[in-house]
Amino acid sequence: MYRTFYNSKVSRKEIDQEVELVGWIKTIRDFGAFSFIDLRDRSGIVQLVIKNKELIKGLGNEDVITVKGIVNLREQPNLKLINGDIEVIVSELRLLSKASLTPFIIDDNTDALEDTRLKYRYLDLRRPLLQNNLKIRAKITQIVHTYLDRHDFIEIETPLLCLSTPEGARDYLVPSRVNKGSFYALPQSPQIFKQLLMIGGLERYYQVAKCLRDEDLRSDRQPEFTQIDIETSFLSQDELLEMMEGLLKEIFKEIAHYDLILPLRRLPYLEAIDIYGSDKPDTRFDLKLFDLDDLLRGHTCPFFNEHLRGFIVNNYAHKCTRKELDRLNLEAKKFLSSGLYMIKKENGEIVSSLKKFFSEEIVNRLNQNLLNEGDVLLLGYGPYMKLSMMLGAIRKMLGDELYLYDKNSFDLLWVVDFPLFEKRDDGSYTSSHHPFTRPKEECLAYLDKDPSKVLSNAYDIVINGYEAGGGSLRIYDKNIQNKVFEILGLSNEDIKRKFGFFIDAFNYGTPPHGGIAFGLERLTMILAHTDNIRDVIAFPKNLKAVDMMSNAPKSVDENQLKDLGIAVTKND
Repeated sequence: MYRTFYNSKVSRKEIDQEVELVGWIKTIRDFGAFSFIDLRDRSGIVQLVIKNKELIKGLGNEDVITVKGIVNLREQPNLKLINGDIEVIVSELRLLSKASLTPFIIDDNTDALEDTRLKYRYLDLRRPLLQNNLKIRAKITQIVHTYLDRHDFIEIETPLLCLSTPEGARDYLVPSRVNKGSFYALPQSPQIFKQLLMIGGLERYYQVAKCLRDEDLRSDRQPEFTQIDIETSFLSQDELLEMMEGLLKEIFKEIAHYDLILPLRRLPYLEAIDIYGSDKPDTRFDLKLFDLDDLLRGHTCPFFNEHLRGFIVNNYAHKCTRKELDRLNLEAKKFLSSGLYMIKKENGEIVSSLKKFFSEEIVNRLNQNLLNEGDVLLLGYGPYMKLSMMLGAIRKMLGDELYLYDKNSFDLLWVVDFPLFEKRDDGSYTSSHHPFTRPKEECLAYLDKDPSKVLSNAYDIVINGYEAGGGSLRIYDKNIQNKVFEILGLSNEDIKRKFGFFIDAFNYGTPPHGGIAFGLERLTMILAHTDNIRDVIAFPKNLKAVDMMSNAPKSVDENQLKDLGIAVTKND
């Protein structure tokens, strides 16, 4: 037997009892007559007292040992440890595995670069912070299984080798050895299969599903990720969202000890864009966008020839210098080339490079009706949507940087009533979500008159400014589905090539159905209070989609390619 207790579970109850423990040596501290070892296992740390120096001869950090000893009450408790009021007086110690010098200090406060930590991920995983994140992730999935099983859902696995459907991001392709020249695709989501399960009469399905997308990466995105995937039949949108709110309530209660107040707010998409400049607004802080066309009516600024919008930041004037505005514009011009402008009130006066374009009346409106001392109005001009999104990005940036909200708080809401279509520059339409999203009943007439006005039964769950999940009710009426395909400009050949067997299935009795998918990594990130998705995945890829530990992807043996009938051409 290696252990009688996990290290952090040894407590006052075991004083004067003999225990056996195992783990990795975090530190050895020599105090002459005796030494201390901090012994770490998955549960935490326990302090060992070594009186016989021969026991620790040749030992070093990260060696794996097993010990036997008597639990003792400490004279000076360590309040940083769960069981910092006890220690173990070691009588026996055995080395199980000797460790080489590690390439970085294994501690939550390590100074190692992320690439180094990813290269030696098996060492990085010893850090309590990462272990806690993975425990949170596991706990979420456990709650999901329990809750959905209780609500009559059936867990069903869907295929990993699928037909490539050229929608959304790029597919990862898998060549077939048996059928040379043909390819499977790895699933970007189980979307088609879960809808087929509804046609198959299963009614309530869920799966903790692996999804893969070949897309550009960022801090909250990975090429392979996990969805809590859910689909139901014969439920209204209200019923489905209410059920999902119950799931979220249990997750937040069990993991964060946080009581969600239900029902959650529902914010229409157009209102979210208008007020917050984002379809995933962080509403923990109260910077709201508004129109400036009327307020600045009569200006002579030659380039203010489109929509004028902005928002006010209180007590920001002292910091909002020309240099600060230039910094903000580095972000703003990613969205809109016209950039960002400022008007501020200092010492009772309006200060701005734009002031020369304003009449005395406009200056008085700004001074007396809008801005208080120390306020800054950040504004821009341009097409309404792009301008709003630009201001929303700056709003979020300042909310983070100026500590305008409690970092440990939670803010959840549904964004609903998304447009069914997006209009391209050439006047054609594309699906805002996917082509099987059900239009709202009251908008059906616009399918013929003006598709841009059609709203959908789509919904996203937004938590702390992250889209943590989303879904929709699906089209089950063939006539409506054909009309949507027509608006998207898809021919019968296109439909058959892209969706084939899936569309055929709709000819045999399709129930009203809909679903949602929660991002498991996003939920874990939020509950673990990190903004890096790699902190909640055991073996993640870096921003170039490379596994730094194994160096995947790599070239393969030429014979493997021959078996598949593939020739690789290398770019210069």
